[in-house]
Amino acid sequence: DGCGHTVLGPESGTLASINYPRTSPNSTVCEWEIRLRPGQRVQLKFGDFDIDDSDSCHSSYLRVHNGIGPNRTEIGKYCGFGFQMDGLITSKSNEVTVQFMSGIHTSGRGFLAAYSTTDKSDLITCLENASHFSEPEFNKYCPAGCVIPFADISGTIPHGYRDSSSLCMAGVHAGVVSNTLGGQINVVISKGIPYYEGSLANNVTSKVGPLSTSLFTFKTSGCYGTLGMESGAIPDSQITSSSVLEWPNQTGQVNIWKPENARLKRVGPPWAAFISDKHQWLQIDLNKEKKITGIITTGSTLAEYFYYVSAYRILYSDDAQKWTVYREPGMDKDKIFQGNTELYQEVRNNFIPPIIARFFRINPLKWHQKIAMKVELLGCQFSIGRAPKITLPPPPQNKNDEKNADFVDDFIHSVKTSLQTDKTTFTPEIKNTTVTPSVTKDVALAAVLVPVLVMVFTTLILILVCAWHWRNRKKKTEGTYDLPYWDRAGWWKGMKQFLPTKSVEHEETPVRYSSSEISHLRPREVPTMLQTESAEYAQPLVGGIVGTLHQRSTFKPEEGKEASYADLDPYNSPIQEVYHAYAEPLPITGPEYATPIVMDMSSHPSTALSVPSISTFKAAGNPAPPLVGTCNKLLSRTDSASSAQALYDIPKGQPGPGTAEQLMYQVPQSVAHPTGCKDE
Repeated sequence: DGCGHTVLGPESGTLASINYPRTSPNSTVCEWEIRLRPGQRVQLKFGDFDIDDSDSCHSSYLRVHNGIGPNRTEIGKYCGFGFQMDGLITSKSNEVTVQFMSGIHTSGRGFLAAYSTTDKSDLITCLENASHFSEPEFNKYCPAGCVIPFADISGTIPHGYRDSSSLCMAGVHAGVVSNTLGGQINVVISKGIPYYEGSLANNVTSKVGPLSTSLFTFKTSGCYGTLGMESGAIPDSQITSSSVLEWPNQTGQVNIWKPENARLKRVGPPWAAFISDKHQWLQIDLNKEKKITGIITTGSTLAEYFYYVSAYRILYSDDAQKWTVYREPGMDKDKIFQGNTELYQEVRNNFIPPIIARFFRINPLKWHQKIAMKVELLGCQFSIGRAPKITLPPPPQNKNDEKNADFVDDFIHSVKTSLQTDKTTFTPEIKNTTVTPSVTKDVALAAVLVPVLVMVFTTLILILVCAWHWRNRKKKTEGTYDLPYWDRAGWWKGMKQFLPTKSVEHEETPVRYSSSEISHLRPREVPTMLQTESAEYAQPLVGGIVGTLHQRSTFKPEEGKEASYADLDPYNSPIQEVYHAYAEPLPITGPEYATPIVMDMSSHPSTALSVPSISTFKAAGNPAPPLVGTCNKLLSRTDSASSAQALYDIPKGQPGPGTAEQLMYQVPQSVAHPTGCKDE
């Protein structure tokens, strides 16, 4: 009468004293006999141990024995408040007896322990939670029987579970492990969230939880996708039922709650049976064998119709003729799945191991008012493979439970049932894989043509890119005064625009003429050259450069006294800063653009060294003073009436000097020059 929560699985289990975690009653006793398959040993791990030791383990204690029966030998006798037992207690054989004795005491919670085979070195108990581990990811083995009433969990999948939740109980809720079998869990720790939802799944209720610093989730095989009820991938013709509810409403219109209405999250009424008894069913044809890992159900989802199914069985078949009821391994009874507790909430149940079948049937056993539900199936495609080899371990025996005597027969029956459902030994269809000679030739030809075509297209693309790049670069390199390509009258006419009569050097380099070059210059050649055809465009006046005056000038040459080049060289002083002076456009009667201004030094006047600047153009009116050996510089442009030194040229097209009101003059830009000059 001292046995508390107990689940004895074939490879693992959980056992606790009566009334745990509250104080155990006085004068109680319980004995557990655990038997594994031959060749294996048992390991025992305590999650909590709190037994009164006031009489030195005389009346209250826990004793562990090797073996079962009168020939068993004692491994150890334990008692104490808050006793911490590090490590595992390991047996020498596949059989272990655990005996709990509770004498007269006033306190003490008793104990909770888990067992498994010795190959599960990462065994934990049902009381462990994520906060007990510091690793961001770890694997642990959960024993069977971790759905315990005194443990809490908060959260759900896929969002995660609060770090204070029991790891193994959360694993059962998530459908990762079975409560009757236990199993391996792969836990991943991550940052917590402000709010944890609650849900009902696999007979475990998850509560709403507040903010936590961390949460955990489980790594799974990924076979938990929806199979097509909600999305419509399963057509209406493949959803059938035993009966359909039909009834007229107040307006006389007949309402039919057909089986195709049983789609999860579909707006409107659900499927409902015409008669509410245990012989009704809803059947889904998946069109081919699939791996079914779970089911989600809801009630009617209509507030005015409070209908839902609270418990049901699952049947499956390959031909819709012979049906098998789902049972958990080692159990001789059909598994009864917990359904809904109200009409809106989604309740999930997982199948461990999964069901491999084409036809799936739900048989309601309990309901509220009427049988009505909406469903969705979870799973994935089924790949054919060899069925795993299953061994039959001996069951553990509870001395106080006479039903465990038939455990072996029940386990064999359940394994046979599961083997009948996993029909995976299909004969594969063998296809001819020999390649004919014609196919081989085509393959070889394609292997040659494809690279050639790729190279050809690549070359064409490169040519087009290069041509486009060259064209853009050509446009960018055109000079400011160059002729547009589409406006050139001819090649030679355009080329003459770029060929001066005398080549010049860089604009910052002073030009010097030898005495032989000066002697060949004729001062009066300039007016004759000015009468030639005017150019369409002008080129910049290069300061500091003196060349012979060539044709197409837009300005009238200087008249008056011809200065001799035998005078002091006015170009001996280098010019450090030069501004280009440009001519303004010609009059309307003339060409569109003006050509460069060319200075004729033979007609320039001389001035004293004290004069700061001399204009390069003739003024209307008085003749210029004679040229004296000085530095010639451009006159600073000024609009002030006080500048008496400003000299202006006569625009092209005027017959001669006129009145000041009739003439418009070109004013050269100001150029700042150094004051010092160097004599030759």
